[in-house]
Amino acid sequence: MTRITLLHNPRCSKSRQALALLEERGIDLAVRRYLDAPLDERELRDLIARLDSGVERLVRHGEAEWKALGADASDPEQVVQAILAHPRIMERPIADDGQRAVIGRPPEVILALLS
Repeated sequence: MTRITLLHNPRCSKSRQALALLEERGIDLAVRRYLDAPLDERELRDLIARLDSGVERLVRHGEAEWKALGADASDPEQVVQAILAHPRIMERPIADDGQRAVIGRPPEVILALLS
């Protein structure tokens, strides 16, 4: 089985639930606390290319930083620049197997990477 990278925020209950789901199944797992180690531009663009959903879902629309930017969530370039400047606005958790990435909302969605 391929190693899964979990973009994780330990303060987020959904992210903690996703981590627990993967750990319970004994998955080869790399946990990246993306607020402590933000994605660089290349990593973020590569992640967007692997996402199973539109770029709009990658943004936490309720965050003050996002609202203040007045950016267009359907514009990948605006999303990239916003997340690079404010990593906290990136939705979490995200599970990535290097071929496909899924946003774990709800956390059980990440289990799709296991099949």
